[in-house]
Amino acid sequence: MKKILLAATAAFTFTAVSAQAAEHVEIPKEKWSFDGVLGTFDRAQLQRGFQVYKDVCSACHSLNYISFRNFEALGYSEEQVKTLAAEYEVQDGPNDEGDMFKRKAKPSDRLPKPFANDALARMSNGGALPPDLSLMTKAREGGPDYVYHLLLGYEEPPAGVQLVTGMSYNKYFPGHQIAMTKQITDGVVTFADGSPNDAAHVAKDVTAFLHWAAEPKLEARHSTGLRVTLYALIFAVLAFLAKRRMWKNIPH
Repeated sequence: MKKILLAATAAFTFTAVSAQAAEHVEIPKEKWSFDGVLGTFDRAQLQRGFQVYKDVCSACHSLNYISFRNFEALGYSEEQVKTLAAEYEVQDGPNDEGDMFKRKAKPSDRLPKPFANDALARMSNGGALPPDLSLMTKAREGGPDYVYHLLLGYEEPPAGVQLVTGMSYNKYFPGHQIAMTKQITDGVVTFADGSPNDAAHVAKDVTAFLHWAAEPKLEARHSTGLRVTLYALIFAVLAFLAKRRMWKNIPH
């Protein structure tokens, strides 16, 4: 009888959680500098966003597809990138004795992961595995809008909602229960350029940076697309004029 009751309770819990997870969450739309065919990244915003990632997010989340040299695209000089890379250590080897060793990072190295392996990452985060953020704005429905509102969507759970131990309530997360605690707050970082550092601006900056990380070639793609469109329009006009000239004296 006890086993039956436990099974029934587990089934009910699973059904409730599944139903809650299936609930559609409406993500508000935001305006971004990179929207549209003429969209571009704001370099100052990207640098602020990188600071937020470095100071707040990098303790748990990796950027597996980003190398230090990629930060030149954010407006940093080659020397600044070398200095930044030297602040980190990466594993290299084996050496002549067959041992792995630590050395200062170089611009060609990728950003080190915060944890040596997934098991250690889970142990350090209550069993949850912090996702890599390299493609986060492309991997989630809603893109940068979702990431931005997720960072600001923490609230006290509504009456009657029981949180699982170690979970926080987030109105924009599917199922509304998320293992990550609230990270973005007013004044969590101070920007050297004096930009506003309330939670909304901080979330906006780091989201823009993460979208750059997911689409570092976005501006080049927009530029290429614009040139191809203009070429196609010019070709269409020339083809139309050529057709008119070729057929103007032919009865039809």
